[in-house]
Amino acid sequence: MDIYEEIVKLRQEARRGAVATIVNVRGSIPSFKTAKMLVRDDGSIAGTIGGGCVEAEVWQAAREVMESEKPRTLTFNLNQNPKYDTGLVCGGTLDIFIEPVLPPALLYIFGAGHVAVNLYKVSKDAGFDVIVVDDREAYANRERFPEAHEVIADDFEQATARLTPNESSYIVIVTRGHRDDMRVLRWAVQTQARYIGMIGSKRKTIAIFKELQSEGLPAHLFERLHAPVGLDIGAITPEEIAVAITAELIAVRRRAERSLPHMSWFHTHNLQADDRDASDVATEALEDSEEKL
Repeated sequence: MDIYEEIVKLRQEARRGAVATIVNVRGSIPSFKTAKMLVRDDGSIAGTIGGGCVEAEVWQAAREVMESEKPRTLTFNLNQNPKYDTGLVCGGTLDIFIEPVLPPALLYIFGAGHVAVNLYKVSKDAGFDVIVVDDREAYANRERFPEAHEVIADDFEQATARLTPNESSYIVIVTRGHRDDMRVLRWAVQTQARYIGMIGSKRKTIAIFKELQSEGLPAHLFERLHAPVGLDIGAITPEEIAVAITAELIAVRRRAERSLPHMSWFHTHNLQADDRDASDVATEALEDSEEKL
């Protein structure tokens, strides 16, 4: 079995895994340097790094690596630890590097206006596969988004009915109107997407949230929602907002551990409309310009 082909297959199926590689050997071991083992998200394996207790421990560590999405290195001293004396080892020390295998990060951008075009450019360079959806063929086309994974020109509700975001998917809603934003958000919060972001002022976000709650959608569905979308870096122009959104996407993708200046206040569940501030004014001005497109 070719491990590299199995890795490609795993990614094509949007599944997770982890690859363990023997990167350093000192003394005699029951395998060889560069030996590899792939652990899939269902626990199955391809390849081997020698079997026995070492492989069992690496299997467990690989499961943890694919969940944390962060690599690690394990060191085994087969001479000094009696639990590895199973008759399968000759003694020695080995280092094993375990790295995650992750499905491609797929970004769905709903809307094809100023912000969407710039977000497509920045996020693509950051390694996201981009799908653009808009109900206007004049905007959702290959001329504006030449290297997008897919460009869909269709009614938002018809388009979303065909899409199935998974846990490695990201959704950003930047349509030209509040009504379309709400239609897309209604669908988005019921998907498995890892991240959902929606452009808009705090007032707009509260109004849409309350409307969807009144329809019966439970509050916990909105826990992934970042609104206003993007990191709080003082962004005003579409180009700057695209950078702020992409930065937030990267932070979620890489599981940033330190506190970041998110613009989103949504996770506090403070659903009372605040006074308009500078960010609200800037966001609403941008929305007005998008609605004119």
